[in-house]
Amino acid sequence: MTNLTILAFALVSFIGIATPGPTVLLALTNGSRFGIRTACLGMAGAVLSDFVLIGAVALGLGALLAASEFWFAVVKWIGVGYLTFLGIMLLRSKGTLDVLHTGGSAGSSSRAIFLKSFFVAVTNPKGYLFFSAFLPQFVAPELPQFPQYLALAVTFALIDFAVMFGYAVLGSRAVRLLKKSGVLWLDRICGGALLALAGSLAFYRRANA
Repeated sequence: MTNLTILAFALVSFIGIATPGPTVLLALTNGSRFGIRTACLGMAGAVLSDFVLIGAVALGLGALLAASEFWFAVVKWIGVGYLTFLGIMLLRSKGTLDVLHTGGSAGSSSRAIFLKSFFVAVTNPKGYLFFSAFLPQFVAPELPQFPQYLALAVTFALIDFAVMFGYAVLGSRAVRLLKKSGVLWLDRICGGALLALAGSLAFYRRANA
């Protein structure tokens, strides 16, 4: 795998990641609610999901979802349900900083932030289909597969983290500028966007992959 191949992959990945998706919206929300340091926990969950998705595609799970209507539907509706839940929670929020906490302790809240981003990504079948169609274009079939997929996974994860970090910083600074109303308005915007993404996923079909 040449440096030019990695560079081309990085450029295309950046364009795809920078377009706001569920994990990016969660980074924006977490940055506005909890600050950059805590938002990094959610980013870590999303980065872990990158390795899970790419590893699954390398093992053939993406091809399974592309071929099986049943398993595609199972993963899709779990993702739709979870995105809908998060969107409703944000729309119902009163702008307080603890609405996304699921437990009383700081430890349980940190785990919740991490798991939200991870679960949102791994239950999105579009991710598996995207990587199934996208990754093979940058993998040389005559060379060992594992090092190539690992290099692509590390590259994608680094770009993903950098983009999410930028959105988290944006959310944190936006709240400071908007003061008390900042969290509430970001909740409404991100909640509505998550519901829109849930709706688009609900109508997503394998034929569109």
